[in-house]
Amino acid sequence: MNLPNKITLTRICLVPVFMLIAWLKLPYSDYLATFVFILAALTDTLDGYLARRRQEVTRFGKLLDPLADKLLVSAALLILVEGGRLGSWVALIIIGRELAVTGLRALAALDGVVIAASRLGKLKTVFQVIAISALLVQDYPFNLWNIPFSSIAMSLAVIFTLASGIDYFIKGRNLWLIS
Repeated sequence: MNLPNKITLTRICLVPVFMLIAWLKLPYSDYLATFVFILAALTDTLDGYLARRRQEVTRFGKLLDPLADKLLVSAALLILVEGGRLGSWVALIIIGRELAVTGLRALAALDGVVIAASRLGKLKTVFQVIAISALLVQDYPFNLWNIPFSSIAMSLAVIFTLASGIDYFIKGRNLWLIS
């Protein structure tokens, strides 16, 4: 197993660690959980960079990397919904889009087509990570000035989530219109 795939597996292993810390409700656990979440999110950039740079892109990595991302984001969204920090409808939109795009990619894979991540998809991920991180720390330090940073960031995340999902389905319409 190559280094990029090991990093991806590490991200998956960080998901239960993140969830446990977030559930503990100890002093500063929100900040520690946010640190673990951001660390795990950054491994997504690192594993992809290393895989391309070292020419170690594998089928296993192509399958595991998006799965790791979806596990991390979904776990964070569920923690936030459970804690009353995020409306369930927002989590449903984000998780629903992820499942729909995963289904489209699986359909494409059956035809031997790889649907690469789009620029909108990458922006979606960045805004999701920023919004989730802000929600985890309850908008600190922006809450000191009554700035609803997490609401603004999550609104942008939902917009990019929907836009990128629509973009994937428009670009892949030949796959799902024929099937």
